[in-house]
Amino acid sequence: MRFNPRDDRDSVRSAATMSSVPRSKTTSIPRPAGVKASDEGRSRLGDFTRPIPIEKRISRRPRVAAFTGAFALCVIAAIAYTVFVLPIPTWQDQSVDLDQRQTQLDELQRVNAELEAETLRLDTAEGIREAAREDFGFVEVDEERSSILPLPDLPTDLPDGWPYNVVTEIIDAD
Repeated sequence: MRFNPRDDRDSVRSAATMSSVPRSKTTSIPRPAGVKASDEGRSRLGDFTRPIPIEKRISRRPRVAAFTGAFALCVIAAIAYTVFVLPIPTWQDQSVDLDQRQTQLDELQRVNAELEAETLRLDTAEGIREAAREDFGFVEVDEERSSILPLPDLPTDLPDGWPYNVVTEIIDAD
């Protein structure tokens, strides 16, 4: 098929003649001639407020339509309740949980700082020597190790008689 410049000119002419032809109606709703929707007494929502013909309704019986509408309204209310009302207590409890978690975080950070300081101390020769003395009982050359045991508890069952009854009263008073 060859390109013909004459065909191109004809298509331009036909488009020009089309614009001068009045356009077809864009709606099938009959309107009175010369009356605008903005005239007094007419609603701009006239197309939406017109009754729907019975054969085009979803349900032709009014009771079924009312029941269907009420059911749909209940479903919408249940969804709205689930989405907007039920999460409120959980949202309010989150502030308490956040405070508890912040307290735990502060405590963990404090413990981590102490452990970091101890780690830095154990990285030095003096820190290693001190840890060996405390944990393993390490003794350096020219040192003697001596263990001192704690004192035993004092006996409280003293004999009857003059100096002991006074001591027993003192012990019982504490």
